Amino acid sequence: MPSAPQRLSSRTMAFILAGGRGSRLHELTDNRAKPAVYFGGKTRIIDFALSNALNSGIRKMAIATQYKAHSLIRHCQRGWNFFRAERNEYLDILPASQRVDETHWYEGTADAVYQNIDIVDSYDIDYVIILAGDHIYKMDYEVMIREHVESNADVTVGCLTVPRADAHAFGVMAVDHSGRITDFVEKPKDPPALPDDPARALASMGIYVFRWKFLRQLLMDDANDPGSNRDFGGDIIPNVVRNGKAMAHRFEESCVRHKAEATAYWRDVGTIDAFWKANIDLTDFDPELDLWDHDWPIWTYSESVPPAKFIHNEENRRGVALSSLISGGCIISGTEVRNSLLFTGVHSNSWSSLDQAVVLPYVTVSRHARLTKVVIDRGVMIPEGLIVGEDPAEDAKWFRVSPGGVTLITQAMLDRRAGKA
Repeated sequence: MPSAPQRLSSRTMAFILAGGRGSRLHELTDNRAKPAVYFGGKTRIIDFALSNALNSGIRKMAIATQYKAHSLIRHCQRGWNFFRAERNEYLDILPASQRVDETHWYEGTADAVYQNIDIVDSYDIDYVIILAGDHIYKMDYEVMIREHVESNADVTVGCLTVPRADAHAFGVMAVDHSGRITDFVEKPKDPPALPDDPARALASMGIYVFRWKFLRQLLMDDANDPGSNRDFGGDIIPNVVRNGKAMAHRFEESCVRHKAEATAYWRDVGTIDAFWKANIDLTDFDPELDLWDHDWPIWTYSESVPPAKFIHNEENRRGVALSSLISGGCIISGTEVRNSLLFTGVHSNSWSSLDQAVVLPYVTVSRHARLTKVVIDRGVMIPEGLIVGEDPAEDAKWFRVSPGGVTLITQAMLDRRAGKA
């Protein structure tokens, strides 16, 4: 009986780029990098890329960090510390650490890999998959890696199929009928269309597969180019498109769905509106993103907390949650919660209401507060009687109100409102 073919993921390492702030999230990234931002009640954004790699069979990973990396590093140390070197498993955290000289930090996404060439060499792998650490999706990377090998490509680029009218916000691939990339354009005003669908285009996901020896030489050459910006999207990929064989991999072919007819789910939660909506969407009857999937779980650090608790059952003082996700350690004391997502350890008090609220861990909501369409940062103390979401002009005096009408509340904002700062 012939043996099953070896999974290519066992000869691959995942290099996750997690150094960016994510400035469009504004105060949510004042103290943490975007990949460390909370999502979905228990997880952080970076858990999706890491879980996809783990579920795909990849056991060698590295995470490049730079901007305010402490909470990200601490999360990975606590939640992703099960890799064992004696089983040939590794997860290395690679902060920008002046490895080239005393003034040289990571100057771009390609430079972050270049500065760690010796570490990647030590993994003794054949392939490397470069991942962004700041998107929400489920994907079997083995499918993309196998397609890369079978096509004999120099690079394979993971791509989303998007309406052409929306493609101007992405790096866009022009491809021929075989899927070979003929041009790569960053945020074009006139995006190239798919050859078989003039209304749609292929947008880069920031996911790239290379043979390591090939990428290693590319990075060495790029480091010696004084005109380079040291960036995968701006320099490395266009170089391969011009001088080698670059192939596009469509996300629909490797997306992990919870049912056959489900759409391919991918979200960039890089704005307050997008972050709020992606979290609130999880409260739907049948959400597009299935966090309950035992076959493709999203792994994370799980705190040891008691179950959620609901108390009081009086008129206008009833601890209840409808169409909501309530995490462990929460106490819903005489509060009505609707269409909301509460992270670990949220305490809400009597005669308050939360509607379309995304509440990060360890927030306390005092009595008589009414909060609608809000994102509340970790550890905030909501004062008694605070009303947000009913008067946008008043909210904007103290808080950040997004273009979509979502109000972001942080402790610093509340302190200024109270005259404490």
